[in-house]
Amino acid sequence: MIPPGKPNHVTLACRCKAGRGRPFPVGPVLVHFPAMNNLSQKRILLGVCGGVAAYKSAELVRRLRADGALVRVVMTAAASEFITARTFQALTGEPVFSGWSDDRTGMDHIELARWADRILIAPATADSLARLAHGRADDLLAAVCLASEAPLMVAPAMNRAMWRHAATRDNVELLRRRGVQICGPADGEQACGEVGPGRMLEPQVLAQSLSDAFSSALLGGLKVVITAGPTREPLDPVRFLSNRSSGKMGYAIARAAREAGASVELVSGPVLLDAPPGVQRIMVESGREMLAAVLERMTDCDLFIATAAVADYRPARPAQQKIKKQAADTSLQLEPVTDILATVAALDHRPFCVGFAAETEQLEQYAQKKRLHKGVELIAANRVGNGRGFESDDNELLLVWEGGTCWLPKESKTRLAHQLIERVASLYAQRSNQPISSEYHAKHSA
Repeated sequence: MIPPGKPNHVTLACRCKAGRGRPFPVGPVLVHFPAMNNLSQKRILLGVCGGVAAYKSAELVRRLRADGALVRVVMTAAASEFITARTFQALTGEPVFSGWSDDRTGMDHIELARWADRILIAPATADSLARLAHGRADDLLAAVCLASEAPLMVAPAMNRAMWRHAATRDNVELLRRRGVQICGPADGEQACGEVGPGRMLEPQVLAQSLSDAFSSALLGGLKVVITAGPTREPLDPVRFLSNRSSGKMGYAIARAAREAGASVELVSGPVLLDAPPGVQRIMVESGREMLAAVLERMTDCDLFIATAAVADYRPARPAQQKIKKQAADTSLQLEPVTDILATVAALDHRPFCVGFAAETEQLEQYAQKKRLHKGVELIAANRVGNGRGFESDDNELLLVWEGGTCWLPKESKTRLAHQLIERVASLYAQRSNQPISSEYHAKHSA
């Protein structure tokens, strides 16, 4: 076990020439990680309006980037009178949109609207609140907000009298009823010299509000065990059999489960990914090691999600020395690797089980067959091959359970993971009062 605060990677001589000497996690190794940071890899669209508080937005961007968020900025014309686009471009490393002239394709505002996981307008002036409340789209920022399905947050900043005006109060109440999150304002001394409500919340407070917005209690209090990545079955000391897997989907699901309030343990094969914040990661290499690590964690497990691409076969007798290359043909005797998902599903006191199926054809038929054969509650199936599925940052899934199916169209694996967790949480809630009996397992097993 690696103690808290210590590096979670070691350097070893890798089995492929291209990777020799690179840092690579080995297992089984249990790694403890710090508290959850919900902003890592989240797409934040920051709207900046024309007010004195615009200078705080630069510090907000810095904090968001330090927390691992991906940030893009849209400024109003008035904002340019207080801070320059070049400042935000330097802080984000992304082009800054300041008006319709920056919408070069005519569809850039739609792309921005679809890109964002959250939109935060800080500072949000009285004028911008009025535009949002009345659905206007006569500037780029307002149009992006109108075209986006991402949750919207606003951080008002204005004179105390403007904040207390009936028109502003009505606009804020209308936005709140529509689900817009109103952050602030704070009380205090204002640029005009007056004192009262209207100050924009401090950047660290807004960054925390954004982080909190990505948390939920869908899986609050539950223990979730997830497998991810490939396994490697040794042929000799330098060669192995394996399945293709980057581990990206499994790691995204681990992060999503943690953000949903679960205690998450991730049993991972060899991948080149950082452990999700707040998740305990156990590194393994072979299918046998993965099975042992999973079974050790089943005693109080509520949900088991098997995304790992475990090798189906392993060499029956791995060579103790490197097998020398020969001119003649050679044969290799293989034996099956124990099915981890089926093993867990057959336990007397088993968790709610979710499996994955990577198929090249007949997606729904094979997914249903796998669900029945393994006796699990849910199968998430995806097509692979021709550049789909493996090592990409996006995917699409067909979810299959008893009495229902759901298609999740192509999205980033991060977003797909959250959609999957929402479905799993819903099904778990429905079944939690109906324990899975041995008769149920027998009925749904081949």
